[in-house]
Amino acid sequence: MEDWKNIYNLFDPVAFTFFVPVHWYGIMYVLALLVALMVAKWIVKKDSYPISNSMLDSYFIWVEIGVILGARLGYIIFYDPYALYYLLNPWQIFNPFDTNGNFVGIRGMSFHGAVIGFLIASFIFAKAKKVNFWLFTDLACLSIPLGYVFGRIGNFLNQELVGRETTSIFGIYVDGILRHPSQLYEAILEGLLVFIILFAFRKKAKFVGQISILYGILYSIARFVAEFFREPDSQLGFIAFNFITQGQLLSLAIFVCCIILLLMPQNKAKND
Repeated sequence: MEDWKNIYNLFDPVAFTFFVPVHWYGIMYVLALLVALMVAKWIVKKDSYPISNSMLDSYFIWVEIGVILGARLGYIIFYDPYALYYLLNPWQIFNPFDTNGNFVGIRGMSFHGAVIGFLIASFIFAKAKKVNFWLFTDLACLSIPLGYVFGRIGNFLNQELVGRETTSIFGIYVDGILRHPSQLYEAILEGLLVFIILFAFRKKAKFVGQISILYGILYSIARFVAEFFREPDSQLGFIAFNFITQGQLLSLAIFVCCIILLLMPQNKAKND
């Protein structure tokens, strides 16, 4: 257990250098995308989704662009204290170099911003290709959770989004303080558990779009719980009641929106 507790002292977040440092986080992000795409293709074949392979590949390209843009812009709007600077100097949003010219990569991504980017990209794709928006988002929401597991593992390997202080045997030392490995908790709760529930439920869905809505509800609950083990963002701290974080507020907003969608008259009628 001592090696586990001191893993950050034994592990280099940089996997290798090829002209520029390649971080494990970047590798995990690529794996997350590939896993999500492979799971989607497997589900299309297994459940006979009326979606061609080429159409699915095209969709994933569209939504990946939306996710990257949304995640970065979402972080700047929801979390970054220098949001105004970036909005006035938009060319800096994706600048991977620091003020000294050192390559540091693009830092700061928001899942909730990624959701907004994903929805916008899916809507534009559905309009452009004249396909059912909810059919594609249902498929995406079935495949995203397993890919998400690798994203959170990437956060863990990158030594970011650290947990709160703990005395737990599962704790790891971060700058000399024993903390929850909250990134791994999130990988399990928001990724693996959500996937298992959705995969088991998928055949019981009463209408197209129900899986997407259920994903929003399940993720929001899982994230709300996981945030109690995660250190609040240092630049924001607690947002409400001295214990609610920004991530919990955003998750609550998604939860409420999804409940409203689930209870809308047309969806209730389809359930009857």
